[in-house]
Amino acid sequence: MKPLAVGQIRTILSGKLLHGSDEVIVLHGAYRLKQINKKHTIYFSNKRIVDFNRLKDFFPLIVVTNSKLGKKIQLEGITVIEVDDVDKAYWKFVHFYRNLFKLPVIAITGTSGKTTTKEMIKHILSFDKKITGTGMTSNSRTAHLQYLLSIDDDTEAAVFETAVGSPGDVLNACNYFKPSIGIITNIGAHHLDKCKSPEGYIKAKGEMAAALDQNGVLILNEEDENSKKIDLKNFQGRIIKVGKGDPSHYKADNIKYSTDGMEFTLVYKQHEYPIFVPGFGDHQVYNALFAIAAVNEVGIDPSKAAHYLQSFRKFNKQLQILDGLNGSTIIDDTWSITTTSLEAALKVLDKIGKGKKKIAIIGTITDVGSWGFVIHEQAGEIVTNHNIDVLITIGMHAKIIGDHAIKCGFKSKVFSFNNSILVLNLLRKIVDKNTIILIKGDMYSQTIIELAGKIRVKQTAKHGASTMDKHKDE
Repeated sequence: MKPLAVGQIRTILSGKLLHGSDEVIVLHGAYRLKQINKKHTIYFSNKRIVDFNRLKDFFPLIVVTNSKLGKKIQLEGITVIEVDDVDKAYWKFVHFYRNLFKLPVIAITGTSGKTTTKEMIKHILSFDKKITGTGMTSNSRTAHLQYLLSIDDDTEAAVFETAVGSPGDVLNACNYFKPSIGIITNIGAHHLDKCKSPEGYIKAKGEMAAALDQNGVLILNEEDENSKKIDLKNFQGRIIKVGKGDPSHYKADNIKYSTDGMEFTLVYKQHEYPIFVPGFGDHQVYNALFAIAAVNEVGIDPSKAAHYLQSFRKFNKQLQILDGLNGSTIIDDTWSITTTSLEAALKVLDKIGKGKKKIAIIGTITDVGSWGFVIHEQAGEIVTNHNIDVLITIGMHAKIIGDHAIKCGFKSKVFSFNNSILVLNLLRKIVDKNTIILIKGDMYSQTIIELAGKIRVKQTAKHGASTMDKHKDE
């Protein structure tokens, strides 16, 4: 955080100094007690605090409040600013702080691929610029203030992931970050428990367009059908599209599976650039296109971005190739599960599983509320479009996937279980060195995570030369 004096902040907030000094320096911010973990923190509270002693390790502390302080409260080490409305004061502070800096800010949302795309962008930019941004998976609303305050005078660019749990989440995040570049990777079916319907979810993701100003840049997936449903009639900025087709500004051509990743030719403004991106699947190609398009807007040209992208490190549990049970190969994709990411994972299984027995282990799709039955049936339809030899589902709701796949004409073997013990017993009998297993689930599903750990032989990813070389030129 850029150091600020209490007096400067108090003036912005139109606050009254009740105790302490205008000379105290603010270095951190918080709006929850548990976020106070450093000295020189400004804390916004509309609740009465009766005991500051438990926070004394973090004095000096600056408190912005509209509550009366008890007469017996020990105020040594505390600066108190009184305001009429704490919420209004908080947002005045947020907007004031963000407006101190003129820099490119990239915000990313989407059902799948947003974390990978964000990390790719951070990786590429970090070679030439001092950047800040969202941590690996911490993209909740409670973290927004901390990420905003990570911007300081030395920051040259910022990259933030804006997740959707409910309508308004993207707009809320962008009120903090005020992005100049917005990315929507794709829109599947997720968080229907709060968004109520697929249309509500599309609208919630589409808030990215409303969050950008008239000079903003919105980057979209040309081939994603739901992204085409976003209401853009009031968007005055530029739209950039990525994809495989000619309408795309950034087009991927000649896509090939290679050792440890994907090769393709980027076509941009009648120029061609050879690209290698670590990680398997066409979805990884899209992630790379988004990243290259975004960093080009920040001043990193495609040839340089392509060079930097080669050293990007893919994540554990995202289509990670491992040695497995009885000499088999494991594709561990237990980061998250939506119908969108399931389709992507099954495409990878199809490609690198050629000539092998293919087993798909699929867990429950969460955060879909009353749409759970429909979404799991959709997953069953997706399964029928892939050449799987054995389908195993884990969980009561996941059983719908197998049942509906059979109803749709799926002819291969289907097993449904509620725990990993029975699955492991089955795998020990049917798995050998000619078997490739996709395990697909959610990072919060203990059953799936435990099973993934048990069927691995090694915790480090295989380099995959023996598995992938025969597909290199396909």
